[in-house]
Amino acid sequence: MRTAIIVGFVALSLAGSAVAAAEPAELQPLAFLVGEWEASGSGQPGVGAGTAVFSPGLQDRVILRTSYAEYPATGGKPGSRHDDLMIIYVGPGGGVRADYYDNEGHVIRYTVHSPAAGHAVFLSEAADGEPRFRLSYKLEPDSVLAGEFEIAPPGTPDAFKSYLTWQSRKATGIAK
Repeated sequence: MRTAIIVGFVALSLAGSAVAAAEPAELQPLAFLVGEWEASGSGQPGVGAGTAVFSPGLQDRVILRTSYAEYPATGGKPGSRHDDLMIIYVGPGGGVRADYYDNEGHVIRYTVHSPAAGHAVFLSEAADGEPRFRLSYKLEPDSVLAGEFEIAPPGTPDAFKSYLTWQSRKATGIAK
């Protein structure tokens, strides 16, 4: 009898896990980001180019962004490459959140909102003695995805200054 109960419990558990959960409604305003985007831009790191890929993950429960930017050697400064990963998800209790990680060891926790169709703003929390970050994406009428990364210095959490701007176009052809 005990074996039958355990087998029944396992069968119910497996059947329940086979049902795909629906995409959270909170992520739908960010659907414009999904795809492979080829970018070029400039800012404090220099002039560079790269690619960002936004893709659904975990059966559409999250959006994953992987990206890289390459900066050529200039003025005696060696070339460099920046790689990062961001996981966009609905937090416990609702609200969209994002966690960012890069090859330099940075970790940024964002709250995310979409103030209008085709516009997303990622804002880090204000913390004493720490800079604050804002990442924005806006889909322009010509299908260009404009991006900006801003930093507010410690002690002035709303005094954002642009650090990097770029423009991206959807990639055509085979993904790299």
